[in-house]
Amino acid sequence: MIEAQGLRKEYGGFVAVEGSTFAVEDGEVFGIIGPNGAGKTTTLKMLAGLLEPSGGTATVAGFDAADSAMRQRLGFLPEESPLYEEMTPLTYLSFFADLYDVPAGVAERRMHETLDDLDLAHRERPLGDMSKGMKRKVAIARSLINDPDVLIYDEPASGLDPLTTNYVIDFTESLAADGKTIVFSAHNLFHVESICDRVAIMNEGAIVARGDLESLRNEYGDRRYHVYTTVAVEGAEQQNGTWHRVAPDMDGVEATREAAAAAGGEVVDIRTEESSLEEVFLNVAEEGAGTERTAGADEADDRSKSSSGRSEGAGIEGQ
Repeated sequence: MIEAQGLRKEYGGFVAVEGSTFAVEDGEVFGIIGPNGAGKTTTLKMLAGLLEPSGGTATVAGFDAADSAMRQRLGFLPEESPLYEEMTPLTYLSFFADLYDVPAGVAERRMHETLDDLDLAHRERPLGDMSKGMKRKVAIARSLINDPDVLIYDEPASGLDPLTTNYVIDFTESLAADGKTIVFSAHNLFHVESICDRVAIMNEGAIVARGDLESLRNEYGDRRYHVYTTVAVEGAEQQNGTWHRVAPDMDGVEATREAAAAAGGEVVDIRTEESSLEEVFLNVAEEGAGTERTAGADEADDRSKSSSGRSEGAGIEGQ
């Protein structure tokens, strides 16, 4: 559905994105994460046809990203999405429906259905009188007015209160369940972890790791085993009537079991703890930019081999 090959964006002597190569499958939720200035926003804007690459290619739904026909298949949500504040949600969405040549009857039905799904009741109130969360919902509705196949969302829940944030993330997940292909960036890695099929980690303009979450954890994270026994063993602490010891691997689990048995006790519970995506991200980011490594059996790996490297400079346009 989406293919990027060697995407590069340079501003004068500053390279904002260098050699980004990845593919997003039909119906997939693909997350792009990284620190501020990593090149995430620039990458998304190139995919959306809003920025012309300095090098490389991007295709979306079979169209070059610069092709105007592609935009009929795309819904784009920027991190900052100023609205025409004198308009109401209905007049605003009608305006964009006209831009996409959506028939009036279809647009009317789609507007109300989408606003119902987003739980936005105040449809005749001027946008300037609405909260940030309500405005964000209207911006999301705008991205869907043309019933696109592909959604590119840059920080969809940026700056929202926790309740609205959870609502927006849940709604985004429902769009994926409806078959939309979604690429989005987010700083809240818990949200990325909860809904993404695969993730690309960017650092200093380059994709430095890519894969499904389990493979990324296996490659860059840790797995720990919390072993609970009925008796004290070396390295264990008493906890809620049992003894608790953390083992780094299955050999450590077996050693704990043997030690408990030798002391006349037994293992009563074993709980596995894996690294969070945040821990994985920090491990990768600390290694810095370099040749991309794909974790696990990534479906796009045969097509996607990324080079990297970046000129010195500061962040551009809130990447």
